[in-house]
Formats: sequence, structure tokens, C-alpha cells
Amino acid sequence: MTAQMLIGFVLFLLMAMPVGYSLVISGWAALSVFGPMPSSMAVMKIFQPTQSFPLLAIPFFILSGGLMMSGKLGQKLVDLASMLVGKYHGGLGQVTVVGSTVFGGVSGSAVAEASALGSMLIPWQKREGYPGAFGAAVTSASSVIAGLMPPSIPLILFATVSNISIASLFIAAVIPALMLAGGMMLACNIIGRRRGFPRLTLKYTGTEIRNTLFTALPALLMPVFIVVLLRAGIATPTEVSVIAVAYALVVSTVIYRDLTVERVMSALTNTVITTGIVMLIIAAANIIAYILTSGGVPQAVAQWAVEYLKHPILIILAINLLMLFIGMFLDLPAAILLLGPTLVSIANAIGLDLVQLGIIMCVNLSIGLFTPPIGTTLFVSSAIARERIGAVVKELGPFYLVAIVVLLLVSYVPALIIY
Repeated sequence: MTAQMLIGFVLFLLMAMPVGYSLVISGWAALSVFGPMPSSMAVMKIFQPTQSFPLLAIPFFILSGGLMMSGKLGQKLVDLASMLVGKYHGGLGQVTVVGSTVFGGVSGSAVAEASALGSMLIPWQKREGYPGAFGAAVTSASSVIAGLMPPSIPLILFATVSNISIASLFIAAVIPALMLAGGMMLACNIIGRRRGFPRLTLKYTGTEIRNTLFTALPALLMPVFIVVLLRAGIATPTEVSVIAVAYALVVSTVIYRDLTVERVMSALTNTVITTGIVMLIIAAANIIAYILTSGGVPQAVAQWAVEYLKHPILIILAINLLMLFIGMFLDLPAAILLLGPTLVSIANAIGLDLVQLGIIMCVNLSIGLFTPPIGTTLFVSSAIARERIGAVVKELGPFYLVAIVVLLLVSYVPALIIY
């Protein structure tokens, strides 16, 4: 049954069928045609995981991000980042990284971040004399920080697969996210210095910086507000997501005063579409997980890894290599839901902390978002910059290096995973 399902899944992908549909059809066919389960039970198996209470956090976090990102907030954050780092070498690239880090604490979605920030910053960078390919490279690479900064949608999905605390994952992801941001800012600085990129020459007074900081403060406080509520045990992740929507509505109405009916309807529409895609993948992945578990695949893989690779260092290296390959062809949510059950079994077998595994998976699979041939943020940024994919990939070398260094650190230095 497992073999038939995998063959069907690969064939559907080769036919350019979306991942969610490929998973649903191949899984349902394997269960109802080749397996012992009636088709009605297979349908119930599809919809069962979507009834999970913690998953309600996903649409509310998406909605809060949509409400805050579609108004004046984005420009305020860019203005603040420009004041802080625009005067340094590679300053406009560093502005993108800082913006991505803060936006990640609002949106939780790398693709949304690449689209929103790229539309604002890439044309500006090109007007200031930066190569379009470099602007697209910085945007596509730094936008994946959103996959780690609370409220990260991939971390919520991993929590549902592994049955561990969403709050622990959110808190543990902050340091790796800041490491990625710091490394990418350093890369921008070195590249800007070596290639002589122009720097911003505008000088700002202390009053201007304070005023801009004050107007951007609601967005800067969003991830802090989420982590504090979760860490103090004041609210569950689902309750925090609802509070985040209320927070976004209050900020947009009272502070920025730019909330319109059109913005609300647009945010609601995008939330429904995005949630539908995620829920389809969750439903489909539940069937796949059931088939793999019924066939004893996770246990067999864990036993093989322990028996033949033996040392945890080699096992973790093999896990990372597998995920780097899978991440090139599958989107982040689908990869987490598909690989999660098997990797959790391996982690339990070698004594690897599941929170650390979740961070490793998110950092690793995020690299696939700006890696050909399927890299989503890579294609979005290249389209905005109107540059060839090959030209953008050539600029991505230093950012791949930063991501790999951070991946190795979170894989082999457990002290960095604090929760």
C-alpha cells in the first residue's frame, strides 16, 4: 500500500498537479483501492485532523498579519530600518533583512513577506543603483526568517505533528531567527563594501528617529506580545491568535487610522484562500501519515538509522541532507507534515529533543524556499525584480552559506535552543 501511494504521488507531481491534490488522490486511492479501508472511512480520515483546536490559530494569525501589513505599517517599518542601517555598506540590503525580521513577527508567512517587502524595496534598491538580481536575492533569502519568528505557521504545523508545545517552539525559534538576520546583514555589509554599492546619505535628527520608532512600535511589539502571553501561560496559542487579530484591528483603527472596508475584505479573502491551501495539505498529510504508520515505515527508518549510522552526529547529518533535498521540491508546510512523523520517530530513538528537531526542520526546509527548482520566494522576488532566476541564484551564494552555518549550529549546539 505504501509503495502504491508513493508511486501515485510522484506520478501526479510529474503531471504538474498541485501538492495538496496529489497527496489527497494518491492517499485516498492507496487506502480505498489497495488497502483494507472503505472509501467512506478514507474520507473521514481526510477531514479528521482539520477539527484540531490548536489549528484554529493558523487563520487568525494569517488574518492579523494581513490586517497589519496592508496599511501604513509596511512603510513605517521600512523608514525605521532605513534610519538605523541604511547609512552602512550594503545598507539597502540590510534594510530588507531588518524589515523581513520585523515583518516575520507580524505575518508568519515567508511568501507573503517576500511579496509585500519585495514590492516596496526592490524597485527602490534599483533606483538607488543596486543590481536588481541582488535585491531579489536578499528579499528571497531574508523572507524565510518569517518561518521562524513568532507567529510562525510552519512551527504550528510541526507542533500538531509532534504533539509538543507551540509556545516552546515559538520561544526556541527566536535566537535562530536573529542569528539568520545577523548573518545576512553581515553578508550584505561585506558584499556592499567589496562591490561599492551606494549608501544612503540622508541624515536624521534624534527627534525624527524617535517619532518613526514610536509609529513602528506596535509592529515591533507584536512578536514580544505573543511570546510573553504564551510564556507566562496567560493564554493558549489559539487564544493568542484571536487576541492578535483584535490587536491588529485596534492598531489599524486607533493608531494608524487607515483601516477600510476594502482592506478588511481583502485580508479576509486572503486568509480564507491561504487557510484552505494549508488545511488541504494537512488533511492529505494525515492520510499519508496513516499509511506510513500502518506500514511501520517510521519505526523501520528509525531502526535502520540507529543500526547502520549508529552515531547521532551522522544521523542528524543524514536527516539534514534528506530535508535539504526534499525542500527543493516540496513547499514548507507539505514537507513538515510528510516528514514529521518519521523524523519524530528517529529523534526519539537517538534522544534528540523534539523542540530542537522542530527548529532544525524549519531552518532546513526554509532554505528550499529560495532554492531552485521550486523555490517560492525565489520566484516571487525574481518576478518583482524582473530578473532571470539564474542571475538571482548567482547572488544567493553568501546567503546560502549563512543559512547552512545557522543550520549546523542549531543541529549540533543544543544550548542555542532555549525555551
